[in-house]
Amino acid sequence: MQCVKFPFTYPFQIATSQGLMTLSSTTTSSIKNELLARRDTLARDLALATAEMLDEELNFTDSVDQAAQDTDRGLIVQMKNRDRGLLVQIDEALRRMDSGIFGECDSCGESITEARLRVAPATTLCIDCKAELESRQAKYPGRA
Repeated sequence: MQCVKFPFTYPFQIATSQGLMTLSSTTTSSIKNELLARRDTLARDLALATAEMLDEELNFTDSVDQAAQDTDRGLIVQMKNRDRGLLVQIDEALRRMDSGIFGECDSCGESITEARLRVAPATTLCIDCKAELESRQAKYPGRA
């Protein structure tokens, strides 16, 4: 069943096989506020970490110290790249909210449960589709 789309309106109404599920205004506002706060924190932390890395002076007298610092910087870059990915997911969730399709599974079109949205507000898959995806990824690494 297709999701009923109501652009720019709250509460969100989502069609399910059992009927229409409505996320309350309080729920959607709460989730949106969580997303916005998380987005602000991530953006601020990324900007700060980037500035620190650019301002850092690297003078090593020992190649072991330099190797350790390179390893540390590599880990920091990996973590910040993960954070950038989270920012993209949060922005996409906010766009889905604005377009009225927040809470719709990208795979099957069914609604994502409120409990799942509260735990993982940027999710695009219902729990069943996520489990199926993880099963495929475990069975065929690198293909799913």
